[in-house]
Amino acid sequence: MADQAAAEVAGKVAEVTDKVKNMSVKKDKKPKGGDAASALELSPPPSYIQHRIDMFDRLKKQYDAEVAVKRFAAKPRETIKITLPDGKVIEGTSWETTPMDIAKGISKSLSEKIVIAKVDGNLFDLVRPLEQSCSLRFLTFDDDEGKKVYWHSSAHVLGEACELHYGCHLCIGPPIEEGFYYEMGMDRRHVTKKDGRAVAETDWASLEQLAKKAISEKQPFERLVVSKTDLLEMFKDNKYKVHIINDKIPDGTSTTVYRCGPLIDLCYGPHIPNTGKIKAFAVTKTGAKQRVQNSASYFLGDAKNDSLQRVYGISFPDAKQMKEYKQFLEEAAKRDHRKIGQEQELFFFHELSPGSCFFLPHGARIYNTLIDLQKSEYRKRGFHEVVTPNMFNVKLWETSGHWQNYQAWIRNIDVVQQEDMFSLDVEKEKFALKPMNCPSHCLMFKHRERSYRELPLRLADFGVLHRNEASGALTGLTRLGTEMDGCLDFLQHIYGIFGFTFSLKLSTRPEKFLGEIEQWNKAEALLEEALKKFGHPWELNPGDGAFYGPKIDIVISDALRRRHQCATIQLDFQLPERFQLSYRTGEASASKPEESKAAATSAAFQRPVMIHRAILGSVERMIAILTENFAGKWPFWLSPRQVMIVPVGVTNFGYAEQVREKLQHAGLYAEADLSDSTLNKKVRNAEIAHWNFIFVVGNQEEESGSVNCRNRDDPNSKNRGEVYPLEVILGKLVSLKESKSLRQEI
Repeated sequence: MADQAAAEVAGKVAEVTDKVKNMSVKKDKKPKGGDAASALELSPPPSYIQHRIDMFDRLKKQYDAEVAVKRFAAKPRETIKITLPDGKVIEGTSWETTPMDIAKGISKSLSEKIVIAKVDGNLFDLVRPLEQSCSLRFLTFDDDEGKKVYWHSSAHVLGEACELHYGCHLCIGPPIEEGFYYEMGMDRRHVTKKDGRAVAETDWASLEQLAKKAISEKQPFERLVVSKTDLLEMFKDNKYKVHIINDKIPDGTSTTVYRCGPLIDLCYGPHIPNTGKIKAFAVTKTGAKQRVQNSASYFLGDAKNDSLQRVYGISFPDAKQMKEYKQFLEEAAKRDHRKIGQEQELFFFHELSPGSCFFLPHGARIYNTLIDLQKSEYRKRGFHEVVTPNMFNVKLWETSGHWQNYQAWIRNIDVVQQEDMFSLDVEKEKFALKPMNCPSHCLMFKHRERSYRELPLRLADFGVLHRNEASGALTGLTRLGTEMDGCLDFLQHIYGIFGFTFSLKLSTRPEKFLGEIEQWNKAEALLEEALKKFGHPWELNPGDGAFYGPKIDIVISDALRRRHQCATIQLDFQLPERFQLSYRTGEASASKPEESKAAATSAAFQRPVMIHRAILGSVERMIAILTENFAGKWPFWLSPRQVMIVPVGVTNFGYAEQVREKLQHAGLYAEADLSDSTLNKKVRNAEIAHWNFIFVVGNQEEESGSVNCRNRDDPNSKNRGEVYPLEVILGKLVSLKESKSLRQEI
């Protein structure tokens, strides 16, 4: 019976495979009035497409026949139990029942909504048969993991469109935080420009048309396990895939490919059942003026390798979500920090210092206000401000482990960038600009003997960094709990001032790490305990810790509900070990032991533990986030333009200057518009520049020592304003500034 059933299954598989094989690669279609250069699809299509399809069909037919026999012989159909999240148990048949079958049995709406399954905690294709009793959970687009799978599958659709349109060689196509992209090398045999073809804005309509066609066909995602030998033959025309196969897949092993329509790609999966799950697809708009971001990148990130083209996209399971996303992009474009920074003359960027920000006077006001905020909070919390050098001999980074950890970035040239580290040769010695403060703080701790009475030693350093880690602390194990409580309270207080909500992630030991696993386990347990005590929801982020220790990552949400990772709290057992740091415990000892691991665990001297914390992260990046969050309408305490004084006429210029001087002496940012513009024009200019308050002063105000106040955030005061004695309004504004309130009420 088993042999007969297997033969029947193999026959059906062969029949379906033959039907799929007969699906021809579509010939080129030309838009009306177009020419060969604007054809929707290349004609003839690249030969590698049919080569892959022929191999896939042959291997799939063999694989399905072999599996069919094995399933009845070695793996007979058996009753299995599938446990749902609510505890309900559903019976199924091994090697036959799929997660989609279970979903359809529950409700049709559920089967239409889900995008992927989780079987025993692992992502699993919805149409892949279950092999044994298991737990089963369904994920939708609303789940982070479900969204990643959905966008990964959408990337394959984009890859299919790119191959058909460009005849390109695909490299990688991952999901990203917002959508997906595909990276590709252009084959010059299929381009119209003699120097190679770049992705052009005029291509996007064609790519979207091809993608939508693939979606309308509801192309199934077919999974196939393929040996390394066959993979090399299947992708022999794509040198990028060949490199990945040789580099990532051991000899004698196999991995999976997925097919949708004519696209067959090297991929671990899993994927949505078919392309029909995608209801809205677009090439993404990532800039204020560009409809699509296409950018050049290098294969494997190395400038010595081929330059690749990237095309980004976005997709949704509902057309309404696409409409909302486009509206979001329009609002985000209005809030772009580069646009507002230029309009408000806050900061700018220049190609002669790539990635560095030039703060203009009004921008420097915001920068200094944030620094002052941090300094005042550090003083309240027992921190000591220190100043350390900007450049160190790389021996410091070798001791800390940073140099070795980023060895892959070292280049044998005079100036190198090693992740965030820039180094140069000075008198036959190599020096580096510091990207973080912690190693120099280790030198500071070690320059003399330390006592347990000094712990915790909290240091704050505002030196110039390429990456601003604002503070750190050294403490003993017994005080770690209290210190972690203080760290979490600190960040909650600061983010509360800005009105940010935040989420927490515990990032654990990465694949590449320093130290012993026992130390890591202990450190992770301490952070987990602190998070539980804090009481704020948090999630586990496995494998994303720093190479020297686990960390708590803090992700904030802004006014547009965008997520930004800014703050981090990192527990570090490694740097104190590598720098041989120790402190006197107070236990009796005749003399200080030799500085070694044994010494650190002796009764008289022990090793401290280091906590790295960056509450704002990079101040420059935080200013960009705040600019977009407030859309340039700064809260009063942070605003670089707090009060504009507008005199009614020339005769009131003197009084306007007196008012300005009083406000400035009180620590407020105030200016007087003494230009020859009309009164209405001056008021309008101040409103456009988002001054928090406008004081109009004329003869009546000058005689009574008062001002007519217009509040930016109070529509009722914009036409006529409200008259206040100068001393009264001055006191109210000083109180408003000190309160750091987001509400501009006086």
